[in-house]
Amino acid sequence: MKVQVQALHKRFARTVAVDTISFSFDSGHVFGFVGPNGAGKTTTMRVIATLEEPTSGDVLINGVSVREEPEYARRTVGYVPDSLPAHADVTVHEYLDFFARAYGLRGSARGDAVRAVEEFTGVTTILDKQIKALSKGMKQRVTLGRALIPNPDVLILDEPAAGLDPRARVELRELLILLAQQKKAILISSHILTELTEICNGVVIIERGKILETGTIDDVLKKSTPHRALCVRVLDRQHDLLKELLQTPNVVGAREVNGEVYFELEGEEARSSELLGGLVAKGFKVAEFRQTKANLEDIFMNVTKGGVQ
Repeated sequence: MKVQVQALHKRFARTVAVDTISFSFDSGHVFGFVGPNGAGKTTTMRVIATLEEPTSGDVLINGVSVREEPEYARRTVGYVPDSLPAHADVTVHEYLDFFARAYGLRGSARGDAVRAVEEFTGVTTILDKQIKALSKGMKQRVTLGRALIPNPDVLILDEPAAGLDPRARVELRELLILLAQQKKAILISSHILTELTEICNGVVIIERGKILETGTIDDVLKKSTPHRALCVRVLDRQHDLLKELLQTPNVVGAREVNGEVYFELEGEEARSSELLGGLVAKGFKVAEFRQTKANLEDIFMNVTKGGVQ
């Protein structure tokens, strides 16, 4: 299963929400979709899910156009919006059963589908509870369950972790990993960029409707951080260390964070040991000297004009 966004353009009156973007993602992978508020993420996702008509361009799902064959896309794509269930006065089971009926499932097939998503999303102990009585984390599980009822090959999740407590975020992440292992193609937007680094195979970074970076996580990390990222901690004289590094050739972006100094070092790998030796020779009591790995949050801040929204 392959999803291809091709030269997608969406305009609302005089406002260009999505400006001729192209990217793709495949079965068995989680693809992160990140950008500030108003960047065009939700609009793009709604086009993939056939909830918006593109002004131009197209989305192909296994080579089938969502513009020409929207019913195929609706059978193939499960969409989890950034809003939680509005049907507050029904129970969890009634809610999921209603959508199973809406998807056209009947008889034992409907019962089997509902039971399967109830068990997978871990809501079997709250089936008789009204949705309005649930925590936000449980409501998000129910919303995911609704999207999974037709067993879609593609999952589109718009900010599914927003407002969840740390435990609920971890549980959601584990569910997404399982879904990827089931060979579903997953596109997820999120503000929690460090967590996306852990589960995503690829990423699209978008701002003002235009793609700034796209590719595998490793490729984007290498492209955005061509120099080695290092961290050094000394037992004393932290301020002197920062001043020293700011004046050192080939050191870029030195800054102090919680008693440690982070920076990038240009040049060959041997420069790292040379730098460490020089610091020790100048009397710095180095307690730790290590290479760090950039994450999506670092890349996002480097390539966008705004902050994380």
